[in-house]
Amino acid sequence: MKTLSQLTPQPLFDYFEAICQVPRPSKKEEKIRQFLLNFASQNGLESKTDAIGNVLILKPATPGRENSPTVILQTHMDMVCEKNSDKVFDFENDAIEPMVVDGWVKANGTTLGADCGIGIAAQLAVLTSTEIQHGPIECLITVDEETGLTGAFELQPGFLSGDILLNLDSEDEGELFIGCAGGVDTIAVFDYRAEEVPANSVALKISVAGLLGGHSGDDIHKNRGNANKILNRFLWKFSRDFNARLADFNGGNLRNAIAREAFGIVTVPADKQKEVLAAFDTLSAAIKNEFEFAESKLQLNCEEVSLSKTVIDTDTQSNLLNAVYACPHGVLEMSSRMEGMVETSSNLASVKFLDDNQILVTTSQRSEIESRKYYAAETIESVFKLAGAKVSHTDGYPGWAPNPTSDVLKITVDSYKKLFATEPIVRSIHAGLECGLFLEKYPHLDMVSFGPTIRGAHSPDERLDIETTGKFWKHLVDVLENIK
Repeated sequence: MKTLSQLTPQPLFDYFEAICQVPRPSKKEEKIRQFLLNFASQNGLESKTDAIGNVLILKPATPGRENSPTVILQTHMDMVCEKNSDKVFDFENDAIEPMVVDGWVKANGTTLGADCGIGIAAQLAVLTSTEIQHGPIECLITVDEETGLTGAFELQPGFLSGDILLNLDSEDEGELFIGCAGGVDTIAVFDYRAEEVPANSVALKISVAGLLGGHSGDDIHKNRGNANKILNRFLWKFSRDFNARLADFNGGNLRNAIAREAFGIVTVPADKQKEVLAAFDTLSAAIKNEFEFAESKLQLNCEEVSLSKTVIDTDTQSNLLNAVYACPHGVLEMSSRMEGMVETSSNLASVKFLDDNQILVTTSQRSEIESRKYYAAETIESVFKLAGAKVSHTDGYPGWAPNPTSDVLKITVDSYKKLFATEPIVRSIHAGLECGLFLEKYPHLDMVSFGPTIRGAHSPDERLDIETTGKFWKHLVDVLENIK
């Protein structure tokens, strides 16, 4: 099996392997920030950080290109930290374990962090190259993109001086992105009363696993299963048909990831256990048939476990299960402006039992149209308010309106056609990029986003296509050389 050190282009994969050794969870970027600042110092490059922790590394123009426009290469330093349930891993201290498998780079049981680690690697390779002819370069690496776009939100005017920004955070080689969706999170909290477990009960744990999951923007249109929605079908049915009482519901994790795994614990009358298990088998078969092609590795399990100390009150149980059942998940509207693109969507990200007798439900809405984004969020709010939950919204972030007459877009398109003798796809992306926030602070910026092919982002199935990484690097170099 090949290692990353045997892959081309170099030093791109060398830098990516080095980045994999540095823990970088969202909101805990101290180690990767120091790594970047040390890199700048070791290579004699000017660097600075701002109050929120964003890093900027500057490289002068190559001789003769001093009058070329300053180009900002932009990525983010944090990564989504997801792992398989059987993987023992500490994202705050352990190094990612990259592997080369059948033309892809993937990690051993965890997210890879190619989103956006391969973009950072490209920045470092540009900063140390003595062969690329380019104007002044500013490499911006922001903090906490994945959980709050915090670095982009807090970026202040005057930190950057460039007029052109190349965002290296896209995941489909051969596609150039000139717009993105805006987003907002909707949070619901249920308060419940803990009650004694009914007499003569047994406890059953229903588990959902093996789903593909994925990015709640890029993958939302692929009809993948949501573990929270699937689990809730069992809980809802058992509650209605067998007087099941809910002791726990734990599903999903990150707001921007489609829920891959979930489990619930219910108590049922002991004399109904065989009927419940038979109903589980019947519904499992139906659900597996529904997802026969989209989720071939779906695993559904029901097993007896020790009785919990308490269950939640019946009113809250009914409200929660009905609300999760009714809560929209997936594509809400397709775009009327760009054929084949999702306009508006919602992700039922997680359901968690908390301390202090509370249940937290986290959802995330996206849209290319600001008013539709808030319409979707208000739809989710209405569902949970009808169920008696307390509902709040995050501040959200704006979309990036496409500019099809962009100068840097023309350069990027012409470069791709020259290098690969084919026309790239130019489109907007349903995922959130930081570009919309940059435009609020730097409205003059001319921007385009591109990158290598990454699949399974935000899940342990994340993988980076090696061949397209070479094309991405070649394209980036040529674009820099042609911005004059």
